[in-house]
Amino acid sequence: MSKYEVGKIVIGCVTGVENYGIFVSLDEYYSGLIHISEISTKFVKDINDYVNIGETIRVKIVDKDEEHYHLKLSIKDIDYRVNSKRRNKIIETEKAFETLSIKLEDWIEEKYSEIEKNENN
Repeated sequence: MSKYEVGKIVIGCVTGVENYGIFVSLDEYYSGLIHISEISTKFVKDINDYVNIGETIRVKIVDKDEEHYHLKLSIKDIDYRVNSKRRNKIIETEKAFETLSIKLEDWIEEKYSEIEKNENN
């Protein structure tokens, strides 16, 4: 676990927000928690004011549990914002591509009509 040493600042993705802290995924094996007390030196009323799910942030490793691949993390006293777009989770709807399949025939007909009209002019 030399990649994740106490005191090191690494990059992770926010995977969850609870009233007691922020869950962060660092890679396919390691994850961690930023406890509410490790978010700011000031009073934290709403954790959602600090991060969004899917956002990439910098975190400082405070402690590690090598047996469970879990890290205790902090964003207190570091510039945790990363200048990259956050990853948005794709939410699959119940109807999925149903709307597309319903409208596709109409769109194809409209396009053929448009093409024929342009060829006749």
